[in-house]
Amino acid sequence: MANFKEEIARIRAFVFDVDGVFTDGRIVVTPEGEFLRAYNSKDGYAVSFAIRQGYKVCIITGGRGKTLDMRFRMLNVSSLYTACLDKAVCLQEFLEEHSLSPDEAIFMGDDLPDVEAMQRCGLAACPADAAPEVIAVSHYVSPFAGGEGCVRDIIEQTLRARNDWFIEKGFNVVPSA
Repeated sequence: MANFKEEIARIRAFVFDVDGVFTDGRIVVTPEGEFLRAYNSKDGYAVSFAIRQGYKVCIITGGRGKTLDMRFRMLNVSSLYTACLDKAVCLQEFLEEHSLSPDEAIFMGDDLPDVEAMQRCGLAACPADAAPEVIAVSHYVSPFAGGEGCVRDIIEQTLRARNDWFIEKGFNVVPSA
């Protein structure tokens, strides 16, 4: 593999797990059976901005719930796979639907169900607190833990490598997160 900065410049799509990546992995279950999670607003900003810049963003998670769906619909994520038992199958469907090669996608996961899909992407990334097996297959380990900005980290690095981050482009309008 070439150097990370060269590889990241080819990325056109981001694929993320949710629990342990967008969140710290904790889930509160309400008496009605709804799952509640806390999300980092900086991660949301980065996702929203990447989509506005023309990048594809996909969520593939074993999780489910109305609040999960609502969070990613609010960010304009159109490729949302929830209650997924085989993330590699969902990943392949996403890549085919958007005519992307695996080398154009980065998958960020944190635990064992993510490993196979991570290995099928051009780049595999994980939060600092990912499972050791996930860290072992990752090309990049964010210095940030799940729910603490790891999503923003990988998106910002990628967009900067491609000259698409708003600072380099001179934007002064901030998309909503």
